[in-house]
Amino acid sequence: MDYKLEGIKVLYEDKAMIVVVKPSGMASQPDPSGNQDMLTLLNGKYHDVFLVHRLDTATGGVMVYARGKQSAGILSNEVQDHLSFKKTYLVVLDKKPEEDESELVDYLYHDKRQNKSFVVKSDRKGSKEARLIYRVISINESGNALVEVRLLTGRSHQIRVQFASRRTPVFGDGKYGSRCKMKGFALWSYKASIKHPFTKKLIECECEPEYSLSPWSSFKK
Repeated sequence: MDYKLEGIKVLYEDKAMIVVVKPSGMASQPDPSGNQDMLTLLNGKYHDVFLVHRLDTATGGVMVYARGKQSAGILSNEVQDHLSFKKTYLVVLDKKPEEDESELVDYLYHDKRQNKSFVVKSDRKGSKEARLIYRVISINESGNALVEVRLLTGRSHQIRVQFASRRTPVFGDGKYGSRCKMKGFALWSYKASIKHPFTKKLIECECEPEYSLSPWSSFKK
């Protein structure tokens, strides 16, 4: 299954859930900007769509929504336990990390007033463990790195702050120290897998970023 819904690519759909490709720059749900958001767009057609996980507004890619309250409760629990719900991202970093592949483990604190996360000591009140696994796929002529990232936990701005704390920020992410300029930043939800809330079948969907756009174009296959 792969079709367009008012310009939005739908990767999977049934009566319990829908998997879409959220465009970069569109919010996952209504926010203070008042701009078009994915949840409102979907509810304009189905009227029973619920958010079960989030992507930053600037982050595009594969996103799972529930249809119906019962499905939303089950899928939300799957997202929280991080066992059956797996997310893989593609990201362009300003420069190559020290190691070609590794697991990053930190404790993060999210300051809601600044809407920014920080790497802190484990005993900091409100801190949460953050873990991810990455591997470097390619390096372009400018020294930027295309990296595949699998999240093992789901913390606010996790990928952005964990790499930025190692002086390899996400390309275009000025909030976390990138000096490379672009509209938004180069972080893409490439793949998601989750158990169907009722059949328990594993639903796997993927969509690559638009390689005609910078900085992805410098890694065009």
